[in-house]
Amino acid sequence: MQGIFRPIGVLWKVLFLLHFIITLLLLYPLFYVFLTRKQWYPMAFKLKRFWAHMLLFPVGIFYTVDYRFKPLPGKTYVFCANHTSYIDIILSYCIIAPYFVFMGKQELEKVPLFNIFFKDMNILVNRKSMTASYQAFRRAAQELKSGHSVILFPEGTISRKAPILKDFKSGAFRLAIDEQVEIIPITFENNWKFLEDKAFLQGNMRPGLARIVVHEPISTIGLSDRDVEILKLKVKQTIEGPLKKYI
Repeated sequence: MQGIFRPIGVLWKVLFLLHFIITLLLLYPLFYVFLTRKQWYPMAFKLKRFWAHMLLFPVGIFYTVDYRFKPLPGKTYVFCANHTSYIDIILSYCIIAPYFVFMGKQELEKVPLFNIFFKDMNILVNRKSMTASYQAFRRAAQELKSGHSVILFPEGTISRKAPILKDFKSGAFRLAIDEQVEIIPITFENNWKFLEDKAFLQGNMRPGLARIVVHEPISTIGLSDRDVEILKLKVKQTIEGPLKKYI
């Protein structure tokens, strides 16, 4: 049966990519203007949220969210989510309404047009360089101090064995502890079923219903560097909970 549906999946993936490119080109002039001044970044953020919904619904990807906690406007958080598909990034903008800064891997700088979002508004992390990585997290700390939440994927890259989680890196947890802000874990339960990160003609590719859990905040008040591993494990176990039924 998988072989029968493969051509349909490839056609859907082509349509999704065309839809992504065309809608980005249509909105690009507005993004370009809004990203010229920092005081206009909130408008760029709202436009990105609109674009995120615009990307998913027409190609048949819908979502349902189990909000065990709803982020409060005016409060800063470090959001930590598992990473199984590029749809994770799009859905992040759909489910989190308050303004946030996205931390992404350095390779996003090479994506034509899309890299405009990483000129200054969001943060690129070069994990191959300790110095560059340190600077990226310093910038993230400044954003938190400015009242802007930060979202990142502690696995660093997309898991090729989804829904099994990769090892978590420590940066997000040191950041949250240093700034004494709460961590909100997010579980993307089944995004790997829709747009898996594999070669163009391989992996899962189809429309469907994405299931997401936004967990209750985990406090970092009173924690220090010696608590990083414990905090990391707690967040990982929280994210992993809803995934166990798929493993």
